[in-house]
Amino acid sequence: MAKQRHAEIAGAGLAGLTTATVLAQNGWSVRVHEKGAELREIGAGIFLWENALRALEAIGAYDAVTSRAERVQSPELRDHRNRLLQREWLRHGRLFTVARRHLHKSLVDAALAAGVEIRTNSPVVGAHPAGSLETADGQTYTADLVIGADGVYSKVRDSLGLAKRVRDLGDGCGRHLIPRNSDDPVGTTYEAWHGGRRIGVVPCSPDETYIFLCCPESDVDGTDQQPFNRQTWLETFPDFRSQLERIPDNGEGRWASFYDVESWAWHKGKVAIIGDAAHAMSPNLGQAACVAMTNAVALGQALRAYDVDKALDVWQASESPMVARVQRYSRFYGRVGTRWPQNLLDVRSGFIWALGKAAPVQKRINFAAEYFPQISR
Repeated sequence: MAKQRHAEIAGAGLAGLTTATVLAQNGWSVRVHEKGAELREIGAGIFLWENALRALEAIGAYDAVTSRAERVQSPELRDHRNRLLQREWLRHGRLFTVARRHLHKSLVDAALAAGVEIRTNSPVVGAHPAGSLETADGQTYTADLVIGADGVYSKVRDSLGLAKRVRDLGDGCGRHLIPRNSDDPVGTTYEAWHGGRRIGVVPCSPDETYIFLCCPESDVDGTDQQPFNRQTWLETFPDFRSQLERIPDNGEGRWASFYDVESWAWHKGKVAIIGDAAHAMSPNLGQAACVAMTNAVALGQALRAYDVDKALDVWQASESPMVARVQRYSRFYGRVGTRWPQNLLDVRSGFIWALGKAAPVQKRINFAAEYFPQISR
């Protein structure tokens, strides 16, 4: 009888939990280390495109996640004059929005149901290519495969020298959840641009609406979201007064920078990195978490077909070109939305309108939603 393979994973976020569930469902024993005292996610919403929904179906979490999600039929984009530029912007296939905490809880439940062990208060400080994970309490955990799903500031990645570039993109956003009411859209998301500022109004559960407020870090008033500088955003987006008035003065939401992570490789020896640890990106296309979850499925496919060393090579060769392409388009979207010259905003509106009418361009930008891995021997 073949010996059961074992994996140690750093990080109980969306990437780590999806990876853990994939491996456990494929017969691995899996232990996940979470540095926090509890399993939780930030209070925000998230877009789940077709690729992420297929990943959720693959691990049996689709029904649980979508039970409290919003099916989006029409994502709208408006400009500084409140003109509708797009109603199908970057949309292909199914699209749901959901509270990140509900998504995270559903992934925790799927992992536990698959037999995954999750340890809290277990911060990881590094890994060794031979296949071991080190925690802050001095313990060493050996495994057939070690995975760093420990985010932008990954200790696993950095202990192995895999980071090529960790770059602050110079812009970011605040994420806020507000009580949902009849002023909020149903089956629709709103996004509006004004200069370098962007607002999003996203229904994400039966009783919550997600608000994102993006701006460059040089926009000091815009980044002042803890406590919330409501007046500056009301001046920019008066049509969204109802939503802005519902953001708490001192709530959980705060402005945070966007980062890009590029890695020399996604693995070294028997250690792999995944999600933000390997390829963080701005959330402009809503694909950061979606790609991380589909990459977890791809890793499972590769490990079914090959031994660990070969599987990691095949997995990276298959998935990294797609990820690099998503990062490029996400940066492009951010530059158009945040850094366009103020005196040429009408030109930007015409540019975005034209992009939306060009089906080949839309398909090229939104290719990740259509992509799902198929790795086999």
